[in-house]
Amino acid sequence: MTKHTSPYDQVISRKRKWTPVAVQRGKLVDGAEDALFRALGLRHLELPVREFLQQGLEKELPKTPGVREALMSNQLDEERHDQALNYVVAAHGSNEKFESEAKHILKAWLDAPEHPLLKAAILERSVFFVILPFFRFNGDIGIRTTAADISRDEQTHVAIHSMVCSELGLKSTSSLNRLRRATVGWVMDSLGSNQNKYLDKDFWMNQSDSLYERGKAPGLKETQRARMPAFFEASNVDLPQYG
Repeated sequence: MTKHTSPYDQVISRKRKWTPVAVQRGKLVDGAEDALFRALGLRHLELPVREFLQQGLEKELPKTPGVREALMSNQLDEERHDQALNYVVAAHGSNEKFESEAKHILKAWLDAPEHPLLKAAILERSVFFVILPFFRFNGDIGIRTTAADISRDEQTHVAIHSMVCSELGLKSTSSLNRLRRATVGWVMDSLGSNQNKYLDKDFWMNQSDSLYERGKAPGLKETQRARMPAFFEASNVDLPQYG
């Protein structure tokens, strides 16, 4: 296989460069505030994912060309995600209790004995891919824009990390599955049953289950059409910088 036909290079070529910018505080969807602050607490997992990738780079990798470069590219993305989410926290503030609890969740992921690239893949596919749509359906303009930009990166991350895990023969474990469910359950803990499915705890748990088990979440197909800010209605500080 030549470098030009490497599946890793093909995925990386779909990336779009963007620069995080500061955002303004806007109106959140009523009833979503508690879960949104919990989800923001999990931004502390962004840099540990970068560390998981570094640990993976130090282990045996597939021989497929482009794999190392793809993982290193994803590491840089994680730093950008952390910066972008911290801009959101700078605008909205944080909840001290949730921040503390999120760090306990972080420790559980760090302490899990599974392969670091497997942990990254599970986190991104069935935790981040739940939190990001939750941001997009329940956040303000700044949060929605940030989530959309991070989501585009995460799509390539999931593809790359899934390929690496497949080539290495890595399989998820029951303990990682329990940790995945506990993490999403903690984020959505304040939500109950709601006619608005985007404020319904079971809806979000089901999406995480589906992403974990099948790699897709039919209930989130509307994410592609989730309301994004028109340029005329958003402050310049809420608009991403591309290129």
